[in-house]
Amino acid sequence: MKLTPDIQYPSSTHQDQWEKLKQFTDARIALGRTGCSLPTKVLLDFQLAHAQAQDAVYQKLDTHYLSEHLSKQFIESIHVESNAKDKQTYLKRPDLGRQLSKDSKERLVNKFSNKAEKYDVCIVVGDGLSARAIESNAISFILSLAKQIQQEDWALAPVIIATGSRVALGDDVAEILKAPMLVMLIGERPGLSSPDSMGVYYTWDAHTGSTDAQRNCISNVRTAGLSIPIATQRLIKLMKNSKQLGFSGVDLKDEHQVPSIQQTDSSQLLF
Repeated sequence: MKLTPDIQYPSSTHQDQWEKLKQFTDARIALGRTGCSLPTKVLLDFQLAHAQAQDAVYQKLDTHYLSEHLSKQFIESIHVESNAKDKQTYLKRPDLGRQLSKDSKERLVNKFSNKAEKYDVCIVVGDGLSARAIESNAISFILSLAKQIQQEDWALAPVIIATGSRVALGDDVAEILKAPMLVMLIGERPGLSSPDSMGVYYTWDAHTGSTDAQRNCISNVRTAGLSIPIATQRLIKLMKNSKQLGFSGVDLKDEHQVPSIQQTDSSQLLF
């Protein structure tokens, strides 16, 4: 027997007037409030997102997973390393992440210096600041891009998988392989709603010392962001224009127009 009656207290959580907009974005809007503070669930979601962002930075790239899946699609891959031997060094010394290690550079030079085959496109896959982004998106993107490259009758070099890598590391690789078109896939700095975001950097005639002004960037490639088919279309358009004009970067205008696509599947947000 209960000695005191149950008392149902009304909820004191105040809903935000922008509540309906939450269905369209992962951004932290319309969080509501309890008194002068955030609701408990919102605070816990924030802590989870922060932990996922940290995990994305420190997660080690599964190079075996990538090479195995590429091999199944008859795409050769080679694993190289930067001079940043561990994640702490990578974070504290960005310059070392831009340089191929001595052993990796020697292996590439020995393999490709005397090779008669000429390549048009070199794809470098770098873990960057989110190995999760690469493991989630790189394989699908490479397969989509390889199909377009084949249609253009361009020669694709073996895919280079680089750990401890910054964007500029791809310049050394492209110079060794003598490929005029460099596509660098790299894990972007994770946001609090996007720990799986992959960036695509394109450079024409990349070489050691190339500047960021010579690159074109396609960002936020992921399920809840820019789709792989649209990102592939945009990149191929840049590559074709770049090959015709002989340059890339700030002088190369991104003229790709996203077609109107009828949405057949429900949108997939991350959380």
